[in-house]
Amino acid sequence: DHVSLGNEEWNPWEADEKNEQIASQQRYENNLKMIISARSRVEQTNLRVQIWGKAAIGLYLWQHIFGGHLEPADVTAQWREGSQKAGKTYFSFITGPSVVPGYFSVEAENAVLVLNGREKAKIAYATQWLHYAQTLIQTHKIQHVAVVLLGNEQCNNEWIQPYLKRHGGFVNLLFVTYDYALVNEEDIFQWPLGVATYRNFPVVEPSWSMLHDPRSYLCNFLGTVYKNSSRETLMEILKQDGLDKLCWIAAREQWQPQETNESFKNYQDALLQSDLTLCPVGINTECYRIYEACSYGSLPVIEDVMTHGDCGNSSMYHSAPLQLLKTMGAPFIFIKNWKELPAVLEKEKKMSLQEKIQRRKKLIEWYQNFKAWMRQKFINTLENSFLSSDKG
Repeated sequence: DHVSLGNEEWNPWEADEKNEQIASQQRYENNLKMIISARSRVEQTNLRVQIWGKAAIGLYLWQHIFGGHLEPADVTAQWREGSQKAGKTYFSFITGPSVVPGYFSVEAENAVLVLNGREKAKIAYATQWLHYAQTLIQTHKIQHVAVVLLGNEQCNNEWIQPYLKRHGGFVNLLFVTYDYALVNEEDIFQWPLGVATYRNFPVVEPSWSMLHDPRSYLCNFLGTVYKNSSRETLMEILKQDGLDKLCWIAAREQWQPQETNESFKNYQDALLQSDLTLCPVGINTECYRIYEACSYGSLPVIEDVMTHGDCGNSSMYHSAPLQLLKTMGAPFIFIKNWKELPAVLEKEKKMSLQEKIQRRKKLIEWYQNFKAWMRQKFINTLENSFLSSDKG
């Protein structure tokens, strides 16, 4: 098969093999370049975002929507922090009384400020944070800012508008609670109110018994009954035909911000032991109770009426109140008047345990999906805005 020339063997395919070796080496080097290039592109698109949680909804964002942890676990600690990688972004979260403008290290090029704009005193404090962020932008310490805002219950949020980029400010994105009419899905987004983390409402993991056990009560309402409100009507209707005997009702005349261990345990037990949670309007239709009921698989029955103020339909949503929840297909019972409640409770009496189990599963699954969707939307919105700003 071959001819021997001295000590060397002659290989008629040698030239072809050398060419193939060279070509193979080139392919390898080209692939390596592509991998290195792709890697550097990924590294370039990695955002670092530090979230400054200066309102209780920050804990809902971090612990409930992001599923993030905080160290130390002690809720009274002066300083708490956590971090996680999500999408193309590395998030860090800091909160607590010691997180004060100018007195902590800014460890990312991008910041998300979680602020409380519910009343004048809170707005004054929120404004200090915005001015601090503005200084960091001007001195190139950070590049981009987004705000998650606990808005005013009557949607009077005009004070924040001058800070938005569209009005010549520096805030790229605003995520705001309640049915704010200026929500446009471009730079202003509706954000869920969530649970009352200021009362340390926990992240609830559904258990077998929560899903499958019979519950002792048809419904519950624990809360303040304001004078001349629909809550008074609700109380009257519940007393008719002894409906209040079938439900866990604990009404009080004055709102109490401070929860005792006992009153909080009662509230959690009521949610866990009731098939329905009644959600009458307060100052705003959206309330913590809606999300807290979902956590325990107790179906919210919501008074679907607009409250006083400037809340309403936006250019993106046309189903106020509770536009965000309705758009996401919340499987709640919506009623226009509490006079509809007796019929709802009659229907409830006839439901089998199996039907109620299926409904609980559907509610808890919807709520978990809702939080996952909000998390993904939040991440995507930040990445799209901040990364495109970088390229621009």
